[in-house]
Amino acid sequence: MRLALIAHDGKKAELVSFVLRNKAHLKEADLYATGTTGKHLEKAGFKVTSLLSGPFGGDAQIAAMLATGELDMIIFFRDPLGMHPHEPDVQMLLRLCDVHNIPLATNPASAELFLDGM
Repeated sequence: MRLALIAHDGKKAELVSFVLRNKAHLKEADLYATGTTGKHLEKAGFKVTSLLSGPFGGDAQIAAMLATGELDMIIFFRDPLGMHPHEPDVQMLLRLCDVHNIPLATNPASAELFLDGM
């Protein structure tokens, strides 16, 4: 499984905690992450390919990987109450998940269900 992991700043700790709780599901996965999220995951002991930070094009890089068939699933813990300068990139990523029929989990509950189903 090729999995992208993304989290807005206020959700990074929650994503790291989620990934730690789900090590068994993720041990064979190829993990990709936006820049800062990737650094947090590396500190937690995960091997991850880090791309650019979201506001600097990381969300767009993940979207490009998705569109070219390089990803199987995306977990994106979004902060729905925060303002994000790269919101157009986020919306593009969400739209492309629908266009290409890629599973997208935006909270721990849906991410758990997706991982259990894989």
